[in-house]
Amino acid sequence: MEHFRVVIIGGGPIGIACGLEAKKKGLDYVILEKGPIVNSLFNYPQNMQFFSSSEKLEIDEIPFISKEAKPKRNEALEYYRRIVSSNKLNIRLFEKVEKVEKTNGSFSITTSKQSYSADKVVVATGFYDLPNTLNIPGEDLPKIAHYYNDPHYYAHQKLAVVGASNSAIDAALECWRKGAEVSLIIRGNEVGQRVKYWVRPDIINRIEEGSIKAYYNSVLKEVRPNEIVVDTPEGTITLENDFVLALTGYKPNFDFLAGMGVKLSDDEKKLPQYDPETMETNVSGIYLAGVICGGMETHKWFIENSRIHAKLIIASILKEEEISKT
Repeated sequence: MEHFRVVIIGGGPIGIACGLEAKKKGLDYVILEKGPIVNSLFNYPQNMQFFSSSEKLEIDEIPFISKEAKPKRNEALEYYRRIVSSNKLNIRLFEKVEKVEKTNGSFSITTSKQSYSADKVVVATGFYDLPNTLNIPGEDLPKIAHYYNDPHYYAHQKLAVVGASNSAIDAALECWRKGAEVSLIIRGNEVGQRVKYWVRPDIINRIEEGSIKAYYNSVLKEVRPNEIVVDTPEGTITLENDFVLALTGYKPNFDFLAGMGVKLSDDEKKLPQYDPETMETNVSGIYLAGVICGGMETHKWFIENSRIHAKLIIASILKEEEISKT
């Protein structure tokens, strides 16, 4: 069993930032990632463009140069991959952490490949792996998906897109432009206010001209092999349908956190308990980094405002180390 001073769970941008900081400060560390480098970004839609400009996606003050002010997915993959490679970070890929246990002041970490022991654990697992399900009849049909990749797949098909966030609106527009017949099913009375400012007017214009049909204040109630059932203000309607993209958001793996003993708030936000000055949770030696700190409020933390977590965590670990020596 290999032992490390710090085990970092999650190889996304913030997990990489934690690894960089640990290496700079001379701490023995390993990053464990269940998929490829920056797995969540890899699973973003192929044509996705970030809301943030490139300098806000930088970590450790390493310049991120992109063709446009707001970089695309593939540019981000290249940026973070080169950081891992050029800095020779100790990262183990396609190795899922299955269990973390604390015994006698240290941690045992069981993965899909082997076991480790560690003095400290940093959880930087993000939130993109678990979709918010609709819990309706037919949600298990192969025609419904909670992730969107390429619009070509939906060309000349009747496509329903559920949601009003950036992911839903991007998918609706891209698929319509590739020839899909798109219907938007929106729970509220308008397109989301947080939709990218250069995209929101586009979707509103497409709706107003009738190119994309929007059902506001509406809820998808059932998915059938060749149709869907929607509750609208005018009553329940049935629409012919080939595919459904249920882009209703994602959530952190709360069971994983709770299994380690991290306390969550009792309300719907499920905020994990941690010290904002050190990022240490109620479990001594377990730290949180990145968007997972926000619980269900996944819109509160981004790369640009959580990259500081790496410095806070490593500084806290080093300070504790110094205290223990005195």
